[in-house]
Amino acid sequence: MTPQYDKIHNRFKFNGLHFDFEDLKEVAYSLIKEGAPYEKATGNFLMDWLNKEDFIYVNTSGSTGQPKAIKLKKQAMVNSAIATGDFFGLEPGDTAIDCLPSHYIAGKMMLVRAMILGLDIDCVEPSAHPIFDYEKHYDFCAMIPLQLKHTINYTSNIDTIIVGGSKVTKPLLEKIKTKTSKFYETYGMTETVTHVAVRQLPSKGHKGQPLFTALPNVVFGQDERKCLTIKASKLVKETLVTNDIVDLKSDTTFKLLGRYDNVVNSAGVKLFPEQIEDKLQAIIDERFIIAGEEDEALGEKLILIIENPRDSVESFENRIKYLKGITRFEIPKKIYFVDKFSETVNGKIQRDKTIDAVIG
Repeated sequence: MTPQYDKIHNRFKFNGLHFDFEDLKEVAYSLIKEGAPYEKATGNFLMDWLNKEDFIYVNTSGSTGQPKAIKLKKQAMVNSAIATGDFFGLEPGDTAIDCLPSHYIAGKMMLVRAMILGLDIDCVEPSAHPIFDYEKHYDFCAMIPLQLKHTINYTSNIDTIIVGGSKVTKPLLEKIKTKTSKFYETYGMTETVTHVAVRQLPSKGHKGQPLFTALPNVVFGQDERKCLTIKASKLVKETLVTNDIVDLKSDTTFKLLGRYDNVVNSAGVKLFPEQIEDKLQAIIDERFIIAGEEDEALGEKLILIIENPRDSVESFENRIKYLKGITRFEIPKKIYFVDKFSETVNGKIQRDKTIDAVIG
C-alpha cells in the first residue's frame, strides 16, 4: 500500500526526537517563532506540508530562466520519496543529514523522504560548509557540489551521498575517487520533484557509471531536437520536454551532452559548451563559461568568460592552445574577464545574465 502525504511514518525522527503528525505542527510553529532564519524556512515548509491542501507551491532556482513558483501535488512528492528510497535501499530507522535550504525543492524533499520513509534526520544550517556530526554514522545525505567540496574530507561516516544542483567539477571528481562513500550525481529539476535519474561517480571501491539511470517508474525519450523527454506519471501527468540534449542509450539510460539553449553553431559546426568546459577545467582554476557571440564570418564564434582571473589573456590562450584533447573548433576565439558572475540566491551561476552583461 502506497503511503499517503497526510501520514507520518512511526519511525520518523527530527533531530533525534520522535514526532507524530500533530506534534510536528507544534515543532513547525516553534521553528517559525523562535528559530534561526534557516529553521524558520523549515518551519514554514512543515506548516505547508501539514495543512489540509493536497499541494504546495515551490520556487524554481532561476538558474536557467526567471525564478517562478510552481504547484506540486504532495502525493507526487511522496511518490518521489518512495522512488528514491527504493533505488538506494533506504529503510525505516536509517539516518540522514539535511543540509539543504528548505526554500527550494531539494531541501523540502529531504524532509519529505524522512517523514514518509521513516528516516532519523539531523537538520543542520545549509551553509557552503555545513557542520554536522563527523563521528556519527549516516546512511544518506544530499549536497550541492560546493558543500561537498568543503566537506569531502569528513564524509567517511556517510554511506551514500547524492550531489546535484550544479555541475560536479573535475577537481572534485578527483577527490571523490579517493573516498570510500558511494557518490551519485543527480539529474532532475523542480518540475520533476528533484531527481529522476542518477549516475554513480567512481570512488574508492566503487567503479562508477558513465550513464544516468532512471529511478523507478521513469521512462526517457527524445524529441526532434535530440532533447530529453521524461514520462513519470507518478510525479507529473504530462510528458515533460526538456532543453537537455542527450545521447539516449535506452528508455532508462542516457548520456548528458549539453543544453539546447547553449549550443554554439560556428561555421556549421555544433559545439557543446558544457563538453568544452569539461576539458578546460584541467587548466583553469577560476569559474568560467563557454558561450557564443555573433560573428559576421562564422555566424557565431566561441568565447570564454572568466571570473576574477589571476592571469593575463595571453596566458590563458597559451594554456588552451597546448591543451591535450581539445580540437581547433573548441578553442575560444575571444576571452573576456569579469569581476563577478550573476548568481541565483542559492549560488548557481546565471549563464544568460552573465553572458548578456559581457557581450550585450
